[in-house]
Formats: sequence, C-alpha cells, structure tokens
Amino acid sequence: MLAMLFAGILVALLVNELSRFTRGYKAVSPAQLTQLINRHDALVLDVGAQADFEKGHIVGARHLPLSQVDPGHKLLAKSREAPLVLVDRSGAQSAQAAKKLAKAGFDNVHWLDGGLAAWQQADLPLARGKA
Repeated sequence: MLAMLFAGILVALLVNELSRFTRGYKAVSPAQLTQLINRHDALVLDVGAQADFEKGHIVGARHLPLSQVDPGHKLLAKSREAPLVLVDRSGAQSAQAAKKLAKAGFDNVHWLDGGLAAWQQADLPLARGKA
C-alpha cells in the first residue's frame, strides 16, 4: 500500500515538473524580474484590479486588467517576441494571463511567482497612483 502511494506521488511530481517545461511561459523571482527589466527592457503588465494597481505597482509597469488581456491588444501587439512579464497582487491572475498569451503564440512570456507580495518581501520599491 505504501509503495503504491509512493509511486502515485512520484508520478504526480514528474507530471508537474514536465508541465512546467512545456507550458510556454516561465515563473520568475523578483531578482530575475529586475534582471529582465534592466538587461532586456521587459514590458511589465499588472493584470490586477485598478484599485490594487493604484495602491502599489512595480515602477514602470503598465496596467491591463485580466479581462482585457488579449493577443490583439495595442500594448501587446509590439511584444510578441520581446520579454513580457505579467504581475498581480498574488500571482494567480498573472499566471492565467501568461498561459493565455503563451497559447496565442507569444514567445517570451513570464509571470512573477508570488506576485507583488513576493516583490515586497524582497524589499523592492513600488510606485503609487496611476501610471
């Protein structure tokens, strides 16, 4: 019984890891995100609510609500191959948006793992108000 349980857990872990490599978008840490911004001029899109964006967002980020994330949107039209990083308060909505854009053919899609909470835990600055 324990061997079957172990085998089940092992298979679940392997499937999870394989899906990470084949999903078409990558999770990044706050440190990796700063490198993408500084070295590759990544476009950072906050897909959270407008009120959350105004309370605090990554400096230079643009606001695009999750409901408006569409491959044909004017903010995204120029970023099909450039680094594109999606963020929100917790990281859940940005992962959904990343998945949608990766399926639409965007090549360089990332999402901030842990969201703005992880950004703040890393003691990185936030801008306030509208961008």
